[in-house]
Amino acid sequence: MSRRPRLTVRARLTLLYTGLFALCGAIVVAVTYTLVAQLGTPGQGQQPAPSPGASPRFLELCRSERLLSHPNTGILVKCNAYLQLLGAQHQRDLTLSHLLEYSLITLAVVISLAAILGWVAAGRALRPVHRITAAARAASEHNLSLRVALAGPRDELRELAETFDGMLARLQAAFEGQQRFIANASHELRTPLAVMRATVDVVLDNPASTRSDLRGMAVDIRTAVDHAEHLIGALLILARNERGLTAHDEVDLATITEDILDNADLGDLQVHAALQPAVISGDPVLAERLIANLVENAVRYNTAAGDIWISTHTTAGSSQLTVANAGPVISTADAGRLFQPFQRLNDRASHDGFGLGLAIVASIAAVHGGTASAHPRKDGGLSVTVTIPSTAAPDPHEVDDQHN
Repeated sequence: MSRRPRLTVRARLTLLYTGLFALCGAIVVAVTYTLVAQLGTPGQGQQPAPSPGASPRFLELCRSERLLSHPNTGILVKCNAYLQLLGAQHQRDLTLSHLLEYSLITLAVVISLAAILGWVAAGRALRPVHRITAAARAASEHNLSLRVALAGPRDELRELAETFDGMLARLQAAFEGQQRFIANASHELRTPLAVMRATVDVVLDNPASTRSDLRGMAVDIRTAVDHAEHLIGALLILARNERGLTAHDEVDLATITEDILDNADLGDLQVHAALQPAVISGDPVLAERLIANLVENAVRYNTAAGDIWISTHTTAGSSQLTVANAGPVISTADAGRLFQPFQRLNDRASHDGFGLGLAIVASIAAVHGGTASAHPRKDGGLSVTVTIPSTAAPDPHEVDDQHN
């Protein structure tokens, strides 16, 4: 069963414009005709007109009376008045007939012009919609650069076009970020695979390989497997955070920080901790991963016998965790890009990280409704602050101390 063809929006708008104009024009014609018809005829009401049945006889009487040599003056006056009344009524009827005829012809012509102008106006009004449709059809995973870029008055259609352009910009950024992430992840995963392949090839190509060589190959492969496992685990955390938060337990960042510091291998680094209660609602596992990544990052990129500063507190309805470390001087631009996946300030020869630590921190903070920011320290090193909405009110004594 075939579906009936539906009218386009342009056709429906044209019909609407034309119909409304026709209705208004018909009302004007009807009102004008009624007002003209009610004006009456000159002299009406001064002389009562004979009844229609008596009109032929009265007209015959008038003709006979005019033929007399001495006509009756009173009858002639009535005859003249009656004839004037008949002439006025005929003129009135003729005027009304012409008025109605010309009005209907004019209305038909104007309605036709209104339909043409309505079609043109509807087309101009819908032009931005056609541009948005064309941009939507042209958009694809490989081409999201096209924009509507609508000019003109700032009305609803321009607001719609700007919203659509913003959506395309966000989609383009998301797709480009996803492509970069996939490319970087593929590159990082190929590295341990290449190490394992090279190790195996070296041993297999040597006919005189000893048991010690085989054990060395196994150790190298185990190290590469651990490397790949850690990388895959980090990628899985990022992918998991894309699905949103699944646990909403009360978590104290200060308590988790204490546990991580007790178990961390800090070497000869000096830790300066100022831990106050900072309770949030979220996933304890992710919160532990967030703090562990920050501590690990502060340890890995620190100087020999350097310092680490860690603090937690609650203020203005938010829990804050700050981890700062000594280290080389970092520019503000470099600090801003550290939250992007696979971003490192040093080469791989200097450190064995994946460049995912702070990216995971930012992802965990975002899934908890918070933010993560990084600022370089004047004396060298980096300070990272994570702010997450708190479930506990700030300590009144703490608030007073801040105001004082």
